Amino acid sequence: MAVGIFDSGLGGLTVLDAVSKALPEVPFVYYGDNSHAPYGVRDADDVYNLTTAAVERLWDEGCDLVILACNTASAAALRRMQESWIPKDKRVLGVFVPLIEAMTERQWGDNSPPREVAVEHVALFATPATVRSRAFQRELAFRAIGVDVEAQACGGLVDAIEDGDMILAEALVRSHVEALKRKMPDPQAAILGCTHYPLMQEVFQDALGPDVTVYSQANLVADSLADYLKRHPAMIGAGQEAKFLTTGDPKKVSVHATQFLRREIKFEAA
Repeated sequence: MAVGIFDSGLGGLTVLDAVSKALPEVPFVYYGDNSHAPYGVRDADDVYNLTTAAVERLWDEGCDLVILACNTASAAALRRMQESWIPKDKRVLGVFVPLIEAMTERQWGDNSPPREVAVEHVALFATPATVRSRAFQRELAFRAIGVDVEAQACGGLVDAIEDGDMILAEALVRSHVEALKRKMPDPQAAILGCTHYPLMQEVFQDALGPDVTVYSQANLVADSLADYLKRHPAMIGAGQEAKFLTTGDPKKVSVHATQFLRREIKFEAA
């Protein structure tokens, strides 16, 4: 009954932590492609090839349902995968849609025409690849009209977080927020469009100011997954064991992951 969680590195652990709390009876298999992180600087074909290889590995673990807890993979690869690659008995879901549904106050499965919403000016902080894909804007356009999105590519931030250099990470967050505000001085909402970024949410909030609503994905994805599995219980796969897999050095990744989640995490080679 396992469900797969995939990320290019450690950022997806924020999603894993939330879904594990929401669904304690479900074993999750986490796959971190740490040897190829970060994905945010790669081109779309490269991201697609790495993502499909990771998803196949999770299928091998008995995970018929895989969550792409990586915004870059969700943005650059998911649509292509869904159109021509995923078998009918498998499902791969991304992390953008639950966040957009929350921001636009729409329920899952609401396929009514796009409409005006309360938020008109949105700041998007994401990796360079996610920004280039314009996937967030595309998904938002299916649900809302009249929303101005200003995207800021946060180069270097994932690397700093993965390395555990939070002093550099904070400096980068404040620099990227300043750059965004030069383009959009008064955003009403901010999207943390990378699963690494919730670790810096307080810094983002402080730099943006108290009047900006900051959305991050972990709890929203957890709620959405719980609802999805309630409606599609057959998508819980045959896997029985929770585990952590990495393409990187398991010992090194385990140390960083333990610091990341502040509880002991032991990775094994993928």
